[in-house]
Amino acid sequence: MGKDYYDVLGIKRGASEDDIKKAYRKQALRYHPDKNKSPGAEEKFKEIAEAYDVLSDPKKKDIYDRFGEEGLKGGGPSGGGGPGTFSYTFQGDPHAIFEEFFGGRNPFGQFFGARNGGMDEDMDTDDPFARFGMGGGGRGGFPRSFSTGMGGMGPHCSVVKKQQDPPVVHDLRVTLEEVLSGCTKKMKISRKRLNPDGRTIRTEDKILEVQIKKGWKEGTKITFPKEGDETPTNIPADIVFVLKDKPHSTFKRDGSDIIYTAKISLRDALCGCTVNVPTLEGRAVTVSTTDIVQPGMKRRISGEGMPYPKRPDRRGDLIVEYEVKFPERLSQSARDTIAQILPRS
Repeated sequence: MGKDYYDVLGIKRGASEDDIKKAYRKQALRYHPDKNKSPGAEEKFKEIAEAYDVLSDPKKKDIYDRFGEEGLKGGGPSGGGGPGTFSYTFQGDPHAIFEEFFGGRNPFGQFFGARNGGMDEDMDTDDPFARFGMGGGGRGGFPRSFSTGMGGMGPHCSVVKKQQDPPVVHDLRVTLEEVLSGCTKKMKISRKRLNPDGRTIRTEDKILEVQIKKGWKEGTKITFPKEGDETPTNIPADIVFVLKDKPHSTFKRDGSDIIYTAKISLRDALCGCTVNVPTLEGRAVTVSTTDIVQPGMKRRISGEGMPYPKRPDRRGDLIVEYEVKFPERLSQSARDTIAQILPRS
């Protein structure tokens, strides 16, 4: 018997797309290793990610519904769009899927005030969104009966609700080589923190470690909840780093592809040429053409680009764009020869 992905998410066959998302959210929060320290939680968390990866994709879901896990992974009878034409292996990062689902934010830190997924071990987290301001409770996530007064304080004793400061956004510039292999950036911030008396303020420095994962695209946001300035009247702002590519001397990036411009002479463009194309790892790939290089002509070298963010074991392509260098001057005899050889149209 193969895996029952529906059972993994706790739903029935025929569940809607919305039901699948809700089920993943609930199960992923319950078994996230930062919260759940029981043996097997990490493996369960990965199994939940695989189930969601299949059931949230219409093509994979259709094959799984018809042929089961064995058919999905290419082990059953072929034909009819089954495993003869499709083979699936889960190679994703369950943590990357989790972060993408929640928009790159840390729901644990957002709702429980801790970093890196730290939570109160005694709290029931089957669905914290239902109780802490995302679809349930009153203002600020308190039950409705507490939204205008605290228990035992009387109906006329209102609570002043602190507002969180807007996010503080910083650009984080990375090289293509750093994104190719992944890296850790240490960012030093200076912030204000409340002293134990709750009134006076001190200034302190803190090092934030930013984990840059393979293939992350420009514009990816990394959020550190509530690491901004703290005062008696505010909730500290989130610190947000936005990935920006540093200009590269050789390549440009287009999603998971990288682009190299090969400059060739007019003679090579007309007669054919061989170009040694560099790669991000420092190797060179030989690209030859016997065709006339037309304006806009490109050559694609498979698998030499950047890793895919969701599938870092796979990579985009290296695209070679040709730029033809025209001569600045020609002798009259060369002009006459070219005029005789080349057609007018």
